[in-house]
Amino acid sequence: PLYSSAASDVYKRQEFMRYLIPALFIAALIVGFAACSRCNHNIESKQQAMVERQIRFRGISDENVLKVMRQVPRVAFVPEEHHKIAYDDMRVPTGHGQTLDRPYEDALILDTIKIKPTDKVLEVGTGSGYLAALMSRLAKNVYTIEIVPDLGNQASERLAKLMYNNIEVKVGDGFLGWEENAPFDVIVLTASPATIPDPLQKQLKEGGRLLLPLGGNERFQELLLYTKKDGQVQLERRVAPTQF
Repeated sequence: PLYSSAASDVYKRQEFMRYLIPALFIAALIVGFAACSRCNHNIESKQQAMVERQIRFRGISDENVLKVMRQVPRVAFVPEEHHKIAYDDMRVPTGHGQTLDRPYEDALILDTIKIKPTDKVLEVGTGSGYLAALMSRLAKNVYTIEIVPDLGNQASERLAKLMYNNIEVKVGDGFLGWEENAPFDVIVLTASPATIPDPLQKQLKEGGRLLLPLGGNERFQELLLYTKKDGQVQLERRVAPTQF
């Protein structure tokens, strides 16, 4: 024989390992892909359940609103340590003492302001950028202002990474508005002033809608919808008691 028995055994083991290692690598990839697929399916299931059980169940039936609530990945706007509760019926911490609104609250805002595809929207209070992302799927353009620099910069990077290309983010005092891009068809505040800031009233287009939680630092705030008629903002509807 060309090889001794011992040499033959070594050769067989080498051949076995030569095929085993690639096989194990491929198996690991398959398991990883399967786990990723299950994870994505789980997230999609949670998002679907959020829309059906928290939003539609509470009476919001506008299909445009339900569609964007399904499309925009809420989990992408939540810190990693809170991913497990991203789709729960609760406010989620986003840093700097701020929170992401409950899903129903964002859906209620969208259902109230009735954004059209031609609308230019101003948001005061960017936060994580989630509401801006939702509105961008309904509007032509969204301009959003955040007073906390870290939050504003993080939101800008996040929205750019997620390819929300019709959103512009600015760091500054949202109560001053964004004059160079005015007038706006819709203005939404997620911060509560004691009265409607004058610059925002001036920057709202005639016939435009303005939604805000009025009340300032008072414990009781009320979400109110205004429209602009004859150059003046007029109360259109009391939407709900709230706290921002």
